[in-house]
Amino acid sequence: MNQVNNQHSIGKQARRDLDPKTIAKHLGLFLVTVVTVSLAGAGFVGFEPSLFPLGLPNLSDFYRGALFAGLLLGFLGVHEFGHYFAALYHNIKVTLPYFIPVPLGIGTIGAVIRIKQKINDTYKMFDVGAAGPLAGFVVSLVILLYGFSTLPDASYIENFQGHQEVKEYVAQHGVYPDSPPQETDGQLLMVGNTLLYGFLASFFENVPPMWEMYHYPFLFAGWLGLFFTALNLTPIGQLDGGHILYSLLGYETHKKVARIFFGILITLAGIEAIPFIHLSLGEFDNSYGVLSWIIWAGVLYTLLRKAFHEELDWILPVLGTSMALSAGYLYLYVGDIATSGSLIWVVWSFFIAYLVGVEHPPALRERELTTTRKLLGWVSMAIFILCISPNPLYLI
Repeated sequence: MNQVNNQHSIGKQARRDLDPKTIAKHLGLFLVTVVTVSLAGAGFVGFEPSLFPLGLPNLSDFYRGALFAGLLLGFLGVHEFGHYFAALYHNIKVTLPYFIPVPLGIGTIGAVIRIKQKINDTYKMFDVGAAGPLAGFVVSLVILLYGFSTLPDASYIENFQGHQEVKEYVAQHGVYPDSPPQETDGQLLMVGNTLLYGFLASFFENVPPMWEMYHYPFLFAGWLGLFFTALNLTPIGQLDGGHILYSLLGYETHKKVARIFFGILITLAGIEAIPFIHLSLGEFDNSYGVLSWIIWAGVLYTLLRKAFHEELDWILPVLGTSMALSAGYLYLYVGDIATSGSLIWVVWSFFIAYLVGVEHPPALRERELTTTRKLLGWVSMAIFILCISPNPLYLI
């Protein structure tokens, strides 16, 4: 009887929240996002792309961009509705997904739902946190596998504007070159490889190199879906991965693990930030980038004070270790700090420190998870490792 009453109250809450005005608001945001992602996608997968939002693509390219939008937003929708239905199952007040359009990048920064109450039970916390990324992972994996299984041969590159050096190589050898062309009309967009993407690609022929992959709507949308899944599974704060790992480990252990993961994250941010600062300073910095390191150390100290609540016994060791690892990678592995890159991890670090929080707030009711939930939790952590890329998108 209690279960029947619970399900009845779920239905009443869902009907209350789904009034025509609310549906229109969420649907409107979704439709605007379809347009922005289609326009932006045309620039990636179109044959004669224009730089969105400075120009409009031709109709053929817009259709290709719309295919890309359908794939990417399909993943985002399944991910968010995974959270939504899990929340309804546990009678948790929740909004419909908000899709967020932007006239830059890929046309969106994703979609979110808003939980309208605190979740104080680890069973509910786990179910809501895990449902989205696991559902989205399946969709992205299907998209990616379909893209791999339907790849045209390398001569497909002939359809795209530019790429002259690559076209000549393909015409002569019938395959893509192993390394990017040296002479291009502009910078090349490099998509970072991941363990899962590289493993799947090894089973198929005609797989484009990572600096040409973004032309293929199924491959690019599938890769983005898996990468966004990994971002959400970062085991920090109240991200999906934070909910999952907290439910697996409990408050005290998760607090330590989350701080260690944040240390890894700011190390990746340093690898991006130092070259960016060095190139921005130009002649004001010397060849060793001393001023760049000083500036980054100050930024990092401020970031860690916020993230670790001014606890110096955590701030100083993490700061020193992060700086040392970033320096080792840039000077010993790369051999140069005057390299271009994105600032994805810098932005993600500030987002977590100032908006999400590194530590997960304690739940009132911590219960040991069932065997099935534990298995799905560790599978989720494995997905994070398999789908994350240290350098996701950058120009060469």
